[in-house]
Amino acid sequence: MPKIRVLIVDDSSVIRRLITEALGADSSIEVAATAPNGKIALEKIQQIRPDAVTLDVEMPVMDGLETLRQLRKTHPRLPVIMFSTLTERGATTTLDALSLGASDYVTKPSNTSKLEEGLLAIRQSLIPKIKALCGRREEAAPRHLYPGPPKAALQRHLSPGPVKVLAIGVSTGGPQALEKFIPHLPSDLAVPVVIVQHMPKIFTRLLAERLSAHSKIRVRECVAGTALAPGQAWIAPGDFHMTVKKSSSGVLLETNQGPPENSCRPAVDVLFRSVAQVYGNSTLAVILTGMGSDGLHGCENIREAGGRIFVQDEATSVVWGMPGAVANAGLADKIIPLEEISGEVSRCIEVSRGSSVVSPNGREGKESQAVR
Repeated sequence: MPKIRVLIVDDSSVIRRLITEALGADSSIEVAATAPNGKIALEKIQQIRPDAVTLDVEMPVMDGLETLRQLRKTHPRLPVIMFSTLTERGATTTLDALSLGASDYVTKPSNTSKLEEGLLAIRQSLIPKIKALCGRREEAAPRHLYPGPPKAALQRHLSPGPVKVLAIGVSTGGPQALEKFIPHLPSDLAVPVVIVQHMPKIFTRLLAERLSAHSKIRVRECVAGTALAPGQAWIAPGDFHMTVKKSSSGVLLETNQGPPENSCRPAVDVLFRSVAQVYGNSTLAVILTGMGSDGLHGCENIREAGGRIFVQDEATSVVWGMPGAVANAGLADKIIPLEEISGEVSRCIEVSRGSSVVSPNGREGKESQAVR
């Protein structure tokens, strides 16, 4: 199989050298060229036709955002991975880049003076993303992350009940997907929304603020101890797992810094396990675009509890790792294009709650055992 040819664009010679050395250690990738600014990068793209580009955010002559704007006019599908600093300014610019069509991002090593640490950080974060975005699934993750052909789904112990929570898991391509999903949910959404997006600290708060500014429902970064309420959404904070817990005052959000799962913190599996325990068959889970298989085991818990599971289809996913793992395991009730998910979710919630049977004592006959 031909090597993946990468163009490195960064004004720092130190970063260019680090990325070159890190990628050069992988036999399936080669650095086709480097460029110190966007203007030169655009010229080299026409000359060498790379398979992927790493693009610095802040550069002289032509910065990353303007380079991306110009690049997308001629190469709308070329994978572009942004390199940014773990600062508020870096996070803001990176989210701007993702809105403009960047495929993904990585944060720069905080201490480039320690060569080995910098190389390791780049190898661990950048190489899997390049492979996944360039379609090398068999190399992007261990084979066990992809369960293979569809198999018989786990049996539900209960029939699905009236939806009382919407739980979302997403990773690579997630900010773009959430921007096309969350703003289309109705203002009178009858359930709370909990979201895990694989992102570091600072990024998750800024993402929540952006989504809230363009949505009919309020979106916030999770604060431990907050009570869930209909028509509101919470995003797990970077570097913290988010869970839900039933209390005398309702269902509360909790956070912890337990071990990463699937190399992720926050992890979708952690949230989905807790949602299955608290809401049972009243759960509606949605898995959107993302690398790897985080969310697969959590979806197994939700399926066993009787909940519903929707996944994004392959054609509209940046990477069909997470949704593909759930679909291939036979756990998905529906496989849906991104532009149709908000409508399907809204209809499912409305129909499920409208069809609830109310007994003479006022209880809903289909109500989840887990939240009674």
